Amino acid sequence: MAMIREVYRHLFKKRATVLYPFKEREKVHLPTDFRGKLAFYRERCIGCGLCFRVCPSETIEMITDEKGKRPIFYLDRCTFCAQCEEICPVDAIEMTTDFEFVGFDRKETLLK
Repeated sequence: MAMIREVYRHLFKKRATVLYPFKEREKVHLPTDFRGKLAFYRERCIGCGLCFRVCPSETIEMITDEKGKRPIFYLDRCTFCAQCEEICPVDAIEMTTDFEFVGFDRKETLLK
């Protein structure tokens, strides 16, 4: 009986959760040093492979294409440690504040 009373008490109160996707992104407070999804700038990359060597979770794989060596990122493995961003000599890798990271297929989490 006490549970039913509790349910009726909270039935008409204002909702405590925020629905997703957010209508106003400003409501989400992110710290200044927030490490979100990676951004990779191919035009800056020199193919040195330092990011590949320093990644603790083996997120990065080096491949060779028509423009030379370059990394590809398996973002579903990433631990967002930002070591690749710190070691990149030409700032080709950047941690963004984008925290929305969803997909129905594993190939959608591949960053080329």
